Amino acid sequence: MINYSTAIYEVSAGTSNQLLPSTLPEIAFSGRSNVGKSSLLNRILGRKALARVSSVPGKTVTINFFKLDYCRFVDLPGYGYAKVKKEEKLRWAELMEGYFSSGRNIKLVVQLVDLRHKPSELDLQMIEFMSSNSIPFIVVMTKADKLNKTERKNCEKLNFDILSRYGDFPIIPFSALNGEGVTEIRNSIENSLV
Repeated sequence: MINYSTAIYEVSAGTSNQLLPSTLPEIAFSGRSNVGKSSLLNRILGRKALARVSSVPGKTVTINFFKLDYCRFVDLPGYGYAKVKKEEKLRWAELMEGYFSSGRNIKLVVQLVDLRHKPSELDLQMIEFMSSNSIPFIVVMTKADKLNKTERKNCEKLNFDILSRYGDFPIIPFSALNGEGVTEIRNSIENSLV
């Protein structure tokens, strides 16, 4: 059982040569800009502002490491924000490539998708990348509280139908507001570390 309250921020890496050595099992968090990664991390860790929540999409441009008892949470930079300059996109690609291709001890990727919209092309590329490279992952559908019952049912069906084409993996609706999905996400993380 992980004691989530022990999490401490370690370091941010802006280029692949700044990445921490992979000395602990890693749980990575991936998703497009503004999908709610920081809110999810803070909710899982039971903290208000360990991961910084930005009102400006495309703001997280580093890989941020958080150390827990016997693993690390790795907050990957958000992708897909149109207003980011080309050099930034290239740096992002180098950073992500460096992270995933350096033989790290990645136990699980928590892939975030906004429940209100169908998965973007980049979301699906990420899921395909993990499937084809045998990287264990779950999909967390964020912002579940922002829909009424009927909208939510329709969006869930649409997303489940699209995502199920990419294999059999847990899909967990999540709300940062009321904590829906936190227990299931923590269970997936803890099972991946066994």
